[in-house]
Amino acid sequence: MSTVVFDIGGSAVKYGFWREDILEGKGSFPTPDTWEAMKLEMRRIFDQFSESAVVTGVAISSPGAVDSVAGIIGGISAVPYIHHFPIKTEWEALFGVPVSVENDANCAALAEVWQGVAKNVQHALFFVIGSGIGGSVILDRKLFKGKHLFGGEFGFMLLDSGQTLSDLGSPVKVAARYGQAMGLKEEADGKFLFERAEQGEPLAVQYVDAMVDALARGIYNLAVSFDPEMVIIGGGISVRDDLIARIRERVNYHLTAHGAEAVAPDIQVCAFHNDANLIGAVAHFGETIGF
Repeated sequence: MSTVVFDIGGSAVKYGFWREDILEGKGSFPTPDTWEAMKLEMRRIFDQFSESAVVTGVAISSPGAVDSVAGIIGGISAVPYIHHFPIKTEWEALFGVPVSVENDANCAALAEVWQGVAKNVQHALFFVIGSGIGGSVILDRKLFKGKHLFGGEFGFMLLDSGQTLSDLGSPVKVAARYGQAMGLKEEADGKFLFERAEQGEPLAVQYVDAMVDALARGIYNLAVSFDPEMVIIGGGISVRDDLIARIRERVNYHLTAHGAEAVAPDIQVCAFHNDANLIGAVAHFGETIGF
């Protein structure tokens, strides 16, 4: 199987070519401003790969509430023109080969189940920690998407005083509040917040501690609800081993404090990082269309 793979993002579209179980030819282009421009760019990449191989399909990772069966992307995203029309039909007309499309967080989870840290796991939860908190639910090695395709939207979980897990656990949002509290002229990012905490700046330490606890309570709530074998953490925070260790410790603290230590999940960092959406899109293509 030779499959062209795309991962659509708000600022860039990543791509690659899956051939003989290897992702090669990786690259990206800026996300176009219109649907017509997007099609032209995607076709250009498709033609580039088809010059040297017979392309048998196109696998796509996309933001939004993706109805893979109907071939429509619902919801909203940073790429507004991809929503609420039969987009899969248009892609298949554009490329002339079978096309699959799935939500980006779901693709990342499928990558880990297919060939990553969860390849021997039946039930898992996948957390994507970034500007918000997203994720996926894996039951019996299959995506559980829910009636309204909302499965895995962990960030909407209410925690304290009407604030959500995304409000309290996103490094982007926490860092922005830290910058405001410190009266900084420029908006702080997660890297800056973590550096200040490592330097011992008291307020930064307080904000990072609160963020870790919010993430741990979110995982605790889901662990006692789903009893998964594994919780996989992705997103930019996943490269920080120190924070992952603290999240593990805090989850275990909450489980033990409430007598639920028996359901403690194995908390692991994702294996594929930046390639997860591309590899997961291939996994979804194989499941729905076949290699």
